[in-house]
Amino acid sequence: MAEIDAEAFIEGQIEAIRETLGAEKALVACSGGVDSTVSAVLVHKAIGDNLVCVFIDDNFMRLSEAEQVKSLLSSEPLSLPLRIVNERQRFTEALLGLSDAEEKRKAFRQTFYETLSRIAEEEQCRYLVQGTIKADIDETSANIKTQHNVLEQIGIDTVEKYGFTVVEPLKNLYKYQVREVARTLGTPPELATRQPFPGPGLSIRVLGEITPEKLEEIKKATFIVEQAFEPHNPSQFFAAIFSGQSPKELKVLKRDAAEIVELDPTMIKAGFLNERATGLINGKRAYGSVVTLAFRDSMDQAMEPKYEQLEKTLQYLQDNYPEATRLLYLVDEKEGEGYAVSMRAVKTRDYLTAEVMRLPWNTLREAASKILDSCVDVTQIYYDVTPKPPATIEYE
Repeated sequence: MAEIDAEAFIEGQIEAIRETLGAEKALVACSGGVDSTVSAVLVHKAIGDNLVCVFIDDNFMRLSEAEQVKSLLSSEPLSLPLRIVNERQRFTEALLGLSDAEEKRKAFRQTFYETLSRIAEEEQCRYLVQGTIKADIDETSANIKTQHNVLEQIGIDTVEKYGFTVVEPLKNLYKYQVREVARTLGTPPELATRQPFPGPGLSIRVLGEITPEKLEEIKKATFIVEQAFEPHNPSQFFAAIFSGQSPKELKVLKRDAAEIVELDPTMIKAGFLNERATGLINGKRAYGSVVTLAFRDSMDQAMEPKYEQLEKTLQYLQDNYPEATRLLYLVDEKEGEGYAVSMRAVKTRDYLTAEVMRLPWNTLREAASKILDSCVDVTQIYYDVTPKPPATIEYE
């Protein structure tokens, strides 16, 4: 991966932005992520008060996120003129009843840009600045997944459709390069190192149909996972929620996994979840099966396997169940029927490939226990042990 001369990049982009925008006003939607923050800071340096900076509260953010982002971006040293736009009802209605991942992403994108189009018209902005990075464009162009902020590259005429021209200062950079630019700009560490959060937010971490109950539970689970995992410094870490139903037992996988890890087959449970998740099969996007696995001791409690055992099982899965894109290992559960939560933590530099973090099992168990205590309707907690590929980092 190429290193970057951050100072030269900053100087060049400020000059290029001034040349492009002149005396025009520009709108930027800041999520608090490093990409949109760096884009906003560059444009603010270039055109000053002609920048209109908004945070769109779409109801799919983490707990108290809008207030935290406003505090960070509005304060020194950034001092960005940020205002919060409450669009919770609009986005919730737009995604109501949708369960397909691509349909959700496209509905979110349409609502997002219609909202920005309205704001741009109100503010008389003919330009929209956004933090699109190279990985976003690469993944969308390769049909791995539709990034909501990739427009012109897939043939969308933003002037005709939304009334603004898109400016993307970071479109040739990868995430680690953007972080270097952020540090050089003097961006506070909590923003420069902030983990990525998907544009459609928690809407794509609720597998299948979004319901108020699932959304409320994943917000609480996300807070717990981030608190527990952050000290271990993963590149990205989060929680996702599934219906929890496991309609089919995998008897052959159960038998063969027992041989791989040298356990009695009665000590192993293996099955599919109802929902499917995004993965990469032969370099192309695929919505594959989500396989669940549990090793149980004589007290019927989930065991703590070695990561090498799980890797061997995953390799077997890839060789014999090519339709599977995920392997989730059971960490803890409670009695009754309810939702399943998957915890995920990965290490990556470019976000095009990623390795699973080998987090200590006590960290996983403590987080799982807190989720089960806090989320009444959640009954199973898993840890996702699938790298990218064959999985993508996000589930949808």
